[in-house]
Parts: sequence; structure tokens; C-alpha cells
Amino acid sequence: MASLCQMFQQEDHVRHTVCGLMMLMLMSAGVATQDQAAIARGAKVYAAQKCSMCHSVAGKGNPKGPLDNAGRLSEEDLRQWMISPRVMAEKAKSTRKPLMPEYTKLSKEELEAVIAYLRTLTKP
Repeated sequence: MASLCQMFQQEDHVRHTVCGLMMLMLMSAGVATQDQAAIARGAKVYAAQKCSMCHSVAGKGNPKGPLDNAGRLSEEDLRQWMISPRVMAEKAKSTRKPLMPEYTKLSKEELEAVIAYLRTLTKP
């Protein structure tokens, strides 16, 4: 009887573990879908703000400001480049002119979407 109870307990444990793993997978799939939506919104904001006038991605846009490796920067650095470009240019010792404008009029959602998009830009 004791071994039968142990078997049921083990099965119960396995069921709980499998159920927990399935829930994690579903939750991460939802996050991935949200991330993809944010990335797509960010690409649209990038286009709407005419960022390609000064920057390029995958050879499209102004070659003087390639963003193909922007994804190596932290989210906070990207955020600061968007809202405080003068400070970041000094920090990076950038001499590029004209300075990037401050994108302080973007909504929080737009700013975060652009950052999500930029984080995807990495060269192999």
C-alpha cells in the first residue's frame, strides 16, 4: 500500500512539474508575441520619425550612421541616446554633426518600442 501511495505521489509530482513547465512555455510564448509586436511598432516609429535620414539599417538609409550593431547597447544606453543625445555624444566622444535631436515628444510606448526594435539590430 505504501509503495502504491508513493507511486501516486510521484505521478502527482510529475503532473505538477509538467503542468508548470507548460505554463512557463505558454507565458514565454505570450512574452515573445508581445516582444514581436513591440519590435514591429518600433520599426514603424523608426520609419515615421524618418530616422533613416541620418541612420542606416542593413544598408538602407544614411550610411554615415549605421545602427546595425545598436543591439549591443543596453536598453538604458539606447534610451539615453534617444532622449539625451548630447550627453551620450559627449560620453562616446562622438564628433558626428549635426547632433541627433532629442526624442522627448515620443510617448513612453513609442520610445520603448523603438528601443525593442534597436535591440534586435546586431551583426553576426
